[in-house]
Amino acid sequence: MNTPLFLVLGVFAIIGLIQAQDQQGFISLDCGLPVTEPSPYNELSTGLQFSSDAKFIQSGKIGKIQANLESQYLKPYTRLRYFPEGIRNCYNLPVENNRKYLIRARFVYGNYDDLNTYPQFDLHLGPNPWATIDLQEFVNGTVNEIIHTQTSNSLQICLVKTGKTTPMISALELRPLGNNSYNTESGSLNLFIRMYANKTDGLLRYPDDAYDRSWFNFLSTSWSQIFTTLEVSNDNNYAPPKKALATAAIPSNLSAPLTVSWTPEKHGDQYYLYSHFAEIQDLHANDTREFDVLWNGAVTIEAFVPSKLLIDTFMNKSPETCDGGKCSYQLIKTSKSTLPPLLNALEIYTVIQFPQSETDENDVVAIKDIETAYGLSRIKWQGDPCVPQMYAWDGLNCSYTAISTPPRITSLNLSSSGLTGTIAAGIQNLTLLQKLDLSNNKLTGAVPEFLVQMTSLVIINLRGNDLTGHVPQALQRNGLELLVEGNPRLCLSGSCTKDSKKKFPLIIVASVASVAIIVIVLVLVFVLKKKKPSSVEAAQLPPITPNIKPSIETKKRRFTYSEVMKMTNNFQTVVGEGGFGVVCHGTLNDSEQVAVKLLSQSSSQGYKHFKAEVDLLLRVHYTNLVNLVGYCDEGDHLALIYEFMPNGDLKQHLSGKRGGSIFKWGSRLQIALEAALGLEYLHVGCTPPIVHRDIKTTNILLDQQLKAKIADFGLSRSFPVGGETHVSTVVAGTPGYLDPEYYHTSRLGEKSDVYSFGIVLLEMITNQPVIDQSRERSHIAQWVGFELNRGDITRIIDPNLHRDYGSRSVWKALELAMSCVNPSSVNRPNMSQVANELKECLASENSMRNMNMDSQSSPEVSISFDTGMFPRAR
Repeated sequence: MNTPLFLVLGVFAIIGLIQAQDQQGFISLDCGLPVTEPSPYNELSTGLQFSSDAKFIQSGKIGKIQANLESQYLKPYTRLRYFPEGIRNCYNLPVENNRKYLIRARFVYGNYDDLNTYPQFDLHLGPNPWATIDLQEFVNGTVNEIIHTQTSNSLQICLVKTGKTTPMISALELRPLGNNSYNTESGSLNLFIRMYANKTDGLLRYPDDAYDRSWFNFLSTSWSQIFTTLEVSNDNNYAPPKKALATAAIPSNLSAPLTVSWTPEKHGDQYYLYSHFAEIQDLHANDTREFDVLWNGAVTIEAFVPSKLLIDTFMNKSPETCDGGKCSYQLIKTSKSTLPPLLNALEIYTVIQFPQSETDENDVVAIKDIETAYGLSRIKWQGDPCVPQMYAWDGLNCSYTAISTPPRITSLNLSSSGLTGTIAAGIQNLTLLQKLDLSNNKLTGAVPEFLVQMTSLVIINLRGNDLTGHVPQALQRNGLELLVEGNPRLCLSGSCTKDSKKKFPLIIVASVASVAIIVIVLVLVFVLKKKKPSSVEAAQLPPITPNIKPSIETKKRRFTYSEVMKMTNNFQTVVGEGGFGVVCHGTLNDSEQVAVKLLSQSSSQGYKHFKAEVDLLLRVHYTNLVNLVGYCDEGDHLALIYEFMPNGDLKQHLSGKRGGSIFKWGSRLQIALEAALGLEYLHVGCTPPIVHRDIKTTNILLDQQLKAKIADFGLSRSFPVGGETHVSTVVAGTPGYLDPEYYHTSRLGEKSDVYSFGIVLLEMITNQPVIDQSRERSHIAQWVGFELNRGDITRIIDPNLHRDYGSRSVWKALELAMSCVNPSSVNRPNMSQVANELKECLASENSMRNMNMDSQSSPEVSISFDTGMFPRAR
């Protein structure tokens, strides 16, 4: 037997019913109500008070359905708010913490834009998906309704653009319910059916229903209707309308069961049923109405006798599922019953889970206080600050652990945001903040003491402001990188003085002393080098000048020039050319294919790059780095011999120059991951670490199995040791891929490679050139950011993919790429994090591919509700 149903007797008083009757706690928003019209106003047919939505949303434009359609709808559903800008636009509604609410969103397109294009988009509740709104299927409008307990003082309802059409909404309605009703083991309730047994009376809602639930009349062709003119008590925790209880259905065949059956929308759907019964007939002395309640053929309630003119409500304590793809709810009279079973009203809900925790509430309050303090208005600063990750607020990084654990804000970047005033006090309430960047603004005042108490901070960037006073001594501690340059009136220590005349000679003396010390150190180093040759220098191969023969002890083979000529058949087949020189195809030992890179005599930087590449590849070997077979260093003849990569470079495949089919999305992710692993090895697996400096699609080569390997290490540099994060160098790299921070500061770090890899990833997603002067934004990173802000993601994804990809993996990869190309290196991930994110993208894409993609037919419900889901004007 299935889980027993539980009975709510009429003797229980309903909590909050009186409040509901006077609309206390109701939120009724007429979305798109013009500011020139009264707000709130009284909707005449229901008596509900509707208000403008303007103070609950910071974006969107208002519209109105076509005039010839207005008479078909109640006034609040004839206006709408639509969202042509941004991807996620969110309402922020004040609610009571831990209070249960009926939440209803209504959508009527009504050809408001004269385009006759019915939109499709997603609806989110906070950070969780709620529903897909498809007005192509429901051309007359649709409504989505849930019963949900909110665990904070605010509720966010978001419209998310998923294609070319523009999201829109007509009305939002929130109704507080009693917490002793509609309880579940877990999750919330998504409305499937709410009906009362009546053939003619039409929709019931407020004021007939104190909670403004919508009850649709329905009577199956195999049922007959009975009714009473007497009042039926609805006094329990559910309180359905008395009008709904005054009628009931019985089977037309008095000996037959009363049956409600349907096909689930999705396999595994879980259901909660709420059956409302009241005896509304006068029974004769010998009459008996007694019946069993069955779910999928199993008796859940035995020999139930409904109460006279008094409500009885049954519900299942645990969710029910359906067997064999069919759901069946039956009322069957017992053997001693003389009358058939009856049913007054029925509610059916499916369980909907909202598993993703919202961002920590204290962090949310803090970041909103900061937003208010600085008067920020950013279209992406809507909804939850951290989740979903693809919609996280600009300038924030968050910590993500378990899905049930609230994310925390760990990084805040408001650089170059036009901030004025002092450093906002709300920052101190971001208690897990690790990185704070307020650089290049117009902030004034002192560096606040509260920053000292924020022990989680590892980087504070206050450059380029107009801060004054002394920096707290406690901020000048080990483990904290404090950047305050560009604040001319800010003092780092107590040595600051108002007397500029005294200050000037002190600076001169300190500068002269510093220069003297540097000169002495350089002289000592020079003398020591003369006395004792460096063992490290002696081991670096090949030598600095090309005319001195090196003594190399290595597994990599050194070839003579005649051997190079032989293996290339006198340089017969040229397969590539670059700044270094030409690349020829060759064969080694009559079987092993190789690529021979020949140094051009006219190459100005050739030997320097040749030396760097040999030096690096002699000491590293990794599956995702091109393998050096050997080299030639004979007089003026210099050559590098690599394993041959028969499938060329990634750029050729993206551009279609190699012919064949375009790489699918899953293949692109695999290549991106392999390239990321190669870079991660250079940064993490080598001692000292190595920065490549020239990551681009032409330097990612593909072997016979299309495995990606990084090539061309001529610009590579060893990374500093001893904990430093940068080294100053002459800027080198390829325009478009070059880290702008490195370009402006000449400070090279591993995050410079991360930026270049982000550009590569954007190329793989968009198949667009890195620099295109014909675009509104010529650089690919700026162009993608511009399109994202416009919400037009269809113009971003490579059309050659023909939408054959999982949207989750594409979004995640796009989000990752944009984080890699962040203008500030501090806010970029490292390559280990990049590789992990790409692994998740690939796993998501593969999971989607492995799913059964056969579309299921729409659910068939044997009780059909031809309601349009919308109350009409009456």
